[in-house]
Amino acid sequence: MEFTEVLKRRRMIRAFTAQPLPEGTTDRLLRAAERAPSAGFSQGYSFLVLSGKDEAAPLWQIFYDNADSPGSPEDEVEQLDALANVPLIIVPLACKDVYLSRYAESDKGWTDKDEAHWPVPYWYIDTGFTALLMMLAVVDAGLGHVFFGIPPTHIDAFRTAYGVPPEWMPIGALAVGYPDPANDPVGTGGNQRKPLADLVHRARW
Repeated sequence: MEFTEVLKRRRMIRAFTAQPLPEGTTDRLLRAAERAPSAGFSQGYSFLVLSGKDEAAPLWQIFYDNADSPGSPEDEVEQLDALANVPLIIVPLACKDVYLSRYAESDKGWTDKDEAHWPVPYWYIDTGFTALLMMLAVVDAGLGHVFFGIPPTHIDAFRTAYGVPPEWMPIGALAVGYPDPANDPVGTGGNQRKPLADLVHRARW
């Protein structure tokens, strides 16, 4: 698929069939993630791969258990039901300590691991790059995806369910599968993109 076509087709899908993915899909997406840039080539990211319903069940259960908590969408259970068939979830995780340690090395010029050196948290930015590359690879493979957040209230349960060390923070989760438009609770409507002219400031704000 032409790259411009991949960009045009990239959109979030919120309902999936249970159809298995083509063999090699997971590795194809992870290889795409591996091409992401990272500050100082730190590569302070990792990926938790959940293949099939059984491996994903603990994650979905965490969301179901909290579906009626304050701040949850009124239709969250309906949204979860629409996603539950998805055959693959990849959770990108970021580790701040990897970056702080890397930039305390002699070739980087800092002699300590003070987080104040960082104007923005590049451990999250770089891990976000990996997620975006996987999304584009999903579209190129003719599949659908949705990237969803894991709320702070769910993090401890997520760590416990999957044995994730405390220094690794999930930035969200990427669900991948074949779209099921008939059961998509959001569909193709909703908000429209802002005109590019509203977002761009040339030469001066």
